[in-house]
Order: sequence, then C-alpha cells, then structure tokens
Amino acid sequence: MPKLSDSAFEALPSGDRHFVLDALRRGAQRRDILKLLGLAGMSAALGGSVLSGATRAFAAEPKKGGSIRVASYAASSADMLDPAKSSNASDYVRCNFLYNGLTRIDETGAPVPELAETVETKDAKTWIFKLRKGVTFHDGKALTAEDVVFSLKRHLDPAVGSKGAKLAAQMAEISGSGQEVTIALTGPNADFPAILGTSQFLIVPKGTEDFSKGIGTGPFKLAEFQPGVRTLVTRNDNYWRNGGPHLDQIEFFGLADEQARVNALMSGDVQLASTINPRSLNVLEGSGGFEVLQTSAGNYTNLILRLDDGPGKNPDFVLGMKYLMNRDLIRSAIYRGYAEIANDQPIPASNRFHADLPQRPFDLDKAKFHFGKAGVLGQTIPVVASPAADNSVEIATLMQQEAKKIGLTLDIQRVPSDGYWSNYWMKAPVGFGNINPRPTADLLLSLFYLSNADWNESRWKNERFDQLVVGARAETDEAKRRQMYHDAQALIQEESGVIIPTFISNIDVHAKTLKGLKPMPTGPLMGYAFGEHVWLDA
Repeated sequence: MPKLSDSAFEALPSGDRHFVLDALRRGAQRRDILKLLGLAGMSAALGGSVLSGATRAFAAEPKKGGSIRVASYAASSADMLDPAKSSNASDYVRCNFLYNGLTRIDETGAPVPELAETVETKDAKTWIFKLRKGVTFHDGKALTAEDVVFSLKRHLDPAVGSKGAKLAAQMAEISGSGQEVTIALTGPNADFPAILGTSQFLIVPKGTEDFSKGIGTGPFKLAEFQPGVRTLVTRNDNYWRNGGPHLDQIEFFGLADEQARVNALMSGDVQLASTINPRSLNVLEGSGGFEVLQTSAGNYTNLILRLDDGPGKNPDFVLGMKYLMNRDLIRSAIYRGYAEIANDQPIPASNRFHADLPQRPFDLDKAKFHFGKAGVLGQTIPVVASPAADNSVEIATLMQQEAKKIGLTLDIQRVPSDGYWSNYWMKAPVGFGNINPRPTADLLLSLFYLSNADWNESRWKNERFDQLVVGARAETDEAKRRQMYHDAQALIQEESGVIIPTFISNIDVHAKTLKGLKPMPTGPLMGYAFGEHVWLDA
C-alpha cells in the first residue's frame, strides 16, 4: 500500500473538512466521524491520516494581525452603509463589518441572540429582548434600548425607504428602556427572531442621519468609504465579543468582471474573491495556492416577466417562456454541475418547507403552442440581461438559441453592471434578477411574492397566496404550516411571472493562508459576515 501523507485531511472536499472540524469541536469520537464520512471500511492508515490532519487544523489557534483585500462582484455609486437600505451582497458585507443585529443566523439556519442576551416570548406575538451589558459603539457610547427602538422604528418611516419596510410593518409597538426592548406584533410570527437576524435590521446609534461614518457596534471601524471604489475597515479593539476579529484591516471592493476577480486572485492582489464561475476552478485549483468555499444556500438567478407590462400581460407568453427554460442544460453548461435544478419556486429543497411539486419540463412543442396562442411567434422580444445578475447573459443566450428553433426572436440587451439594480431590475418587461438566500420560507415569500411587497418582481398579485403566507406565520402546528407553504409555492409556480431555473451553489475562492471560512446557510462569504472570523496563517 502506498504511504499516505498527512495531507489526507486537506484532500477531503471542503464541506467534509468543515464537518470533521465541527465534529471534533463537539467532542465526537473517532469511529463516529469516520463512519459518517464513509471511511469506516477504509484502511486505518487513511482514517488516521484524515483525523491527524484534522486535529492539527482544529488545534491551530487564530492569529492576530495582518490585512487582506477582498473582491466582491458588485460595486456602484449607489453603494451604502445604511443597513436599512442595503439590497445586495456588497452592501450586506459592508454593514456586517460595522454593525450587529439583535439576533444572527447560525450555521444551522436558526436565529440565536447577538446584541440581545436573551429572547423571550409566550405567544409569538409579544417579544422581549434583554440586551447585553458592556456593548459600546465605535464612538464609545454604550448600547441602550433607545438605540434599538430608534433603529427598528426607522423601518416604519416611509421617508427612510427601508428595504425591510414590509417585514417591519408587522411591528405594531416598539418600546424599551435601559437594557430591555419589547416588540408587539400585529399577529403571531414564530420566525420573527430570524427576521431580525437579516442585514437590514442591524442596529445603529439613536439619531443617526449621516451613515457615511459607519458608527456601529460591529467588529470593525470604518477608515475609508468611497462608493463604487472601495471600503477600508480596521479592527475594533473594543469589540464586545471575545475572540474576534483577528485581522488588523480589510479592504473590500467590487469587480463586476469575473475574470478580473480570478486574475486578482492569481496575482495575489486579493486573498478572497466571491462568486467565481465554475469554469475558472481548474486554473485556480491547478495553481495549488487556493481553496474553494462552496455554499448551497438557495441563491438563484431568475427571469422576470412583468405581468403588468409588455408580453408578460399574456399568460400564454409566460407559460411559453417557462417551457423554454432548459434547466438541465443551464445546470451543466453554465454552472458545471454547481447548481440544483429548480422548479420556479423560491424555497430550495434544503428548506424543510420546500414543496415537492411536479417538475416543469423543458418542452419546445409546448412552448411553441403557448407562444402561438399569445401571438408572439415571428416577433422580437427584448430581454434585458447584465453581469450584475449572475450568469443572466449566458442563460438568456441559451434561451435565445432554443427560441430561434420555434420562430421566436429574443433580443438580448446586455446592460452594464453599474446601475443595473436601480435602473433595470423590476423595470424591464423581460429581465433578470439575482436573489440572495434568506433563512426562512416566510422571508422569501414575504419579500418577493406578497401582493404589496416592494420586491414583488413580476407584479403578481394573489389574495389566496397572501392569506396563506400571513396565516402560516401564526400557525404553530408544523403539519398545517407545511401544507400552507406547499399551497403557496404551487400558486407561485403556476401563476407568477418569475422563472427560477436553478439554485446556484455560490463559489468563493480564497488563498490557503486565509483561515476560518466555512459555509453558512445565509449566503456566500460566510453569510456576508466573514470579516469577524477569518485570520491569516502566513
């Protein structure tokens, strides 16, 4: 038998390495770890090599100091530091550098206390949050209930323009004094702590109007912010949580072009880059200096057909476009297998409320039939796509090729990334979106499909759907709640103008010297909160 080196642990897939380390932290026994990994029947030498390497990795202590440069895929002059208005991955990362929430979402997808030390409720309608003591903002001011009340009430002020306003509307009364905050909802919502763990609901000091200073309680302080250019943060030495952050400084910026992000990694200009295309992995992995962080959290790029404007006003056109979507080809040709087939419903199979509906197939004959009924065969339909919506140009190109076979011309109008979300998203009659993961079914359905949701992308309105979503929030019987979400998803799949071909595995790539990264169910870059946890072993 060939001699096995101590690199066996490093040879495991990234997800397995994280599993082994987490199991060791929990005190799991060697035989149990090997059994769950499927190594029990392999040689003792292999098992020993895996666990010895894992033990060293587990034993490695985070090191203080050093700085890194990180490239995301989004940057524009609309970049912001106001958590209430944040709407894309880069905004979320910046805000998580600087602020904390009352709760956060952990690696299991469950909400846990953060600035709140305890969270209590008896009826899922009235919630009591007791704040941690000794937490200070970057300017030295102590965190109080007044800061929390101010931060949450901002979402109820139409003048603020909060992206979480529709979710916040369920807060009927917000009050607090000293270190305790009480929130009374309009109706019971068992998922309410998870809502407060999302990036829009991070806490800012009372009275904040100028967000360019980025004053928060977070792990880093703002040193420089140039919208569309870069953000520079430095370690908060007075951070309330023990153990972090580890780095002295992080420079964060956006590179819309994926190849530019790959080149920046290869040259050593950045130590971490988000949203790397699978086609680039051979080059990066072949260099030997990088590791892949794969996150399967329900991210998707979707085709939006507005039901109130353009050809989407005709239901047969919408159905024709759904049958035109070759999901298997998109998964294999565009994502190289780093994706899961979706079914025009936003809740992924990993979520316990995912509805197992009959898969809508790719069917050119049915597509042609419905396009004929809609009267669009022989016409030219503009389709707006952009690199800002991950791989939307490639998806549109595949659809264009299939449409040509049945007499429909799709005119792909490629627009720049800069300004896409403010100028084109939800405004073009036929265009693309890119939706970041959300931790609960209620968040996904409430944010993007309720009739009055700000981000109701296709302008779909269904009273029965609205009733199901609102009712599911208060339902404590798990079986009944599951059925309500099932029925809601069936309505989305059948009637909405949103087409979801795949759930995308997000791929972040980092230098091997950058440690502490692991997948999180809330999205890429450790749920946008990598800054607090990573460290350099160099």
